[in-house]
Amino acid sequence: MKLLNLKLTDYRNCKNLELDFNSNKILIIGKNAQGKTNILESIYFLSTLKSPRTSNNIELIKFDAEKFSIESDVIKSDTDISLQYTYTKEKTRELKINGVKSRPKDFKSVLKTVLFSTSDLLLLRGNPSDRRDWLDRAISQVYPAYDDRLSKYDKIRIQKNNFLKELVKGIQLDETLLEVYNEQLAITGSNIIYLRKKFLKEIERIAKEKHRIISETEDLRIDYDCSFLSDEVELEEILSKFKASLEERKIEEIRRCQACVGPHRDDIQFFINNNEATKFASQGQQRTIVLALKLSELDIITEKTGDEPILLLDDVLAELDDIRQNYLLKSINDKTQTVITSVDTILFEEEFLKDVKIYKIENGNLI
Repeated sequence: MKLLNLKLTDYRNCKNLELDFNSNKILIIGKNAQGKTNILESIYFLSTLKSPRTSNNIELIKFDAEKFSIESDVIKSDTDISLQYTYTKEKTRELKINGVKSRPKDFKSVLKTVLFSTSDLLLLRGNPSDRRDWLDRAISQVYPAYDDRLSKYDKIRIQKNNFLKELVKGIQLDETLLEVYNEQLAITGSNIIYLRKKFLKEIERIAKEKHRIISETEDLRIDYDCSFLSDEVELEEILSKFKASLEERKIEEIRRCQACVGPHRDDIQFFINNNEATKFASQGQQRTIVLALKLSELDIITEKTGDEPILLLDDVLAELDDIRQNYLLKSINDKTQTVITSVDTILFEEEFLKDVKIYKIENGNLI
């Protein structure tokens, strides 16, 4: 898979920016707040229809414009594919593949990316929601339909929460509706948990080896932390235990007016030599884990889809020490197209820069 070019129109601070990506290594140089991250964000957006920085797409529109558009040509399996996405202040969007209107599901299946940014380095220290989002984004890159399951689950959960609030107010409601919500939540939520656990095991398989190479002596373990599950279980058992937990905490949920059981409350735990990394690992150890995770994402997407995803490195090298920098750069397959942002070229060896296409950006424009 290869990105051939990128055109941004009124996207954040990029009024009319065109980039030629006909290279396997692209380096975008510029000071902070000049638009480097916006470029990587737009590429990631084309692959997921989501920004890693905001859930409000209107924020992506240049402040004096009415809409933004992202256009790109991609080579996938020796086939040329053009992508175009437009979003307006009226919250309308248009997606086109090769000039033909497309469904979001089909659009997201074209381009695959792995984004590694400085915010990812804080993954272990962040909230459980940060770790769930990371895992969900990784799964969606391999299974585009997974996003639909998440959306369906959230819709049911919100409906249930609203029902519980009305119930507590004493409004006359048919309480059998709560059973319906719980049944739907259990079925949809069990599927999400099953996929998360399965995918996490695959990431762990690859990340353990990468982590050991960097750390030399440390063993990495990754666990999916669910309140009503312990060991690895099959879908039927997850569903059964989910329903039992819903029944067990029914009174608590009514009292709190919210769903207290389900994948929206789960977490991911990381262990180094059986010690919980969020509590005992140093900053360097935590960054080693995140580095291993990101490189594992790259391998899994390639393994599952047969296409090398685009690797997006957003100012991350400046936050890594020499050992981790070298491992990251040397781990990148020659077939993997990599787009890197940095303040300058000082972090890169001359040998690495030989085949790199370099752009300099200032205030959303090439200089």
